[in-house]
Amino acid sequence: MSDAVDPVDIAIGARIRARREELRITQAQLAAGAGVTFQQIQKYERGVNRVSAARLLQIAAVLKSTGAALLGELDTAEGDDLVLAQPGVSELLSAFRAIGDGDKRDALLVVAKGLRG
Repeated sequence: MSDAVDPVDIAIGARIRARREELRITQAQLAAGAGVTFQQIQKYERGVNRVSAARLLQIAAVLKSTGAALLGELDTAEGDDLVLAQPGVSELLSAFRAIGDGDKRDALLVVAKGLRG
């Protein structure tokens, strides 16, 4: 068995982290609600540890989400379903969400679209 981290686990962890940050919940708060340590939440979010189905549903409840959403089953975007697993995506999403001015967010989208190859 390989020690390599599975891209699916990374994508699930990234969705958990994105939702947690969207709700402005700390890892400690999520951990308390899910019945694990905050270190375990860190491992889930990095994809180092696989989230069991039962734990995923507990996490989803704390995050006011569904297991399907955290699994990515509700993704309707074209392209790679594991887009959140790509390096820098989580940080870019966090930075984008932190921009309070709608015009600035729109300007950033224009720049990002212009950089597509």
